[in-house]
Amino acid sequence: MKLDEDKIDDAVLGLLWLTLHDERRAWKSFDWAAMDRLHAKGLIADPANKAKSVVFTDEGLQQAAEKCRALFGGNS
Repeated sequence: MKLDEDKIDDAVLGLLWLTLHDERRAWKSFDWAAMDRLHAKGLIADPANKAKSVVFTDEGLQQAAEKCRALFGGNS
């Protein structure tokens, strides 16, 4: 089955928002290919390091919040 990687990236970005800490860091426990694509899109810093979290760029932080609300927000 062919997967829509942009939709996967949107979901990972939204889920990263849920693990936000220290103002712009998120736990990087997601698929490495998706994390590499988010880095290539300029939404997170390079995830290939020893840290257990990744840093959002300004654009990534904004988009992560939007994706989280759009994908997982309630109707209230």
